[in-house]
Amino acid sequence: MAIIPVTLIVCAQAVPSQKKFANDCYPFRSKPLAAMSPRERAMSLLSPAELADPQGNQLLGALPAADLARLAPMLDTVQVDVGEVLCEPSAPTRHIYFPHDSLISLLGVAEGRMTLEVGLVGREGMLGATVALGHAVSQVRGIVQRAGRASRMESGAFRTEFARNPSLQRVLYRYTDTLLAQAIQIAVCSRFHVLEARLARSLLVTRDRLQSDKFHLTHEFLAHALGVRRVGVTKAASALQQQGLIIYSRGNIEILDVAGLAAASCKCYEIVKEAGASALSTAFV
Repeated sequence: MAIIPVTLIVCAQAVPSQKKFANDCYPFRSKPLAAMSPRERAMSLLSPAELADPQGNQLLGALPAADLARLAPMLDTVQVDVGEVLCEPSAPTRHIYFPHDSLISLLGVAEGRMTLEVGLVGREGMLGATVALGHAVSQVRGIVQRAGRASRMESGAFRTEFARNPSLQRVLYRYTDTLLAQAIQIAVCSRFHVLEARLARSLLVTRDRLQSDKFHLTHEFLAHALGVRRVGVTKAASALQQQGLIIYSRGNIEILDVAGLAAASCKCYEIVKEAGASALSTAFV
């Protein structure tokens, strides 16, 4: 089964570019693995049992125990912070990230300053899947939406392991389907649906990824994700709040009525959710 590369064309309203680059929470975490001391390397590793934790990354957890044990020494655990940029369009992809409790927004970028969210990666997925296709550079900007842990692997090691590991290939094929479904539906949503419905969809997807009704998203971050100005986010969030669906104050969001928010959202939310559940259920067996 082959994966077909997809080029995303982004048409969005201009929003100031975010340029805060990745800096792992511990100084040695930003080093290449080969540059770490034995003590630093040991501190950054999780055991196969820890990697397979149901509350951890689901792609890693879906791999057979023997395959995961072989991958474990190549994965170091890093802390990523809100606003960190883990990859940029046309820049070399140096690392693959498997989030555990962090959340990464995938932004299409036009003319270096216009952005639109084309995907969201949580513990169900990974950042850098196109490395398996032979792409040496990233096609999107990957920016941390929620701080937390992620397992990180050097792209060269991942490419080698992917080529010889049928289990990893199978899991990645299914996951790539979900990323493509997200990108297609978000493109349709951004063109045809009103901002209030799009914001509701974005909040619901974030809720699903984090498995929490409470999270933090600033107006600026939502403006980047939705490809609009901050004033548009303010108006849409106020409308949802007036309907008693959410509480939104200083970036702190609480969803009060999940069913009501789903009703306020467009059908794109259910389409993406069902596509993801269907594709991933066949991989996690």
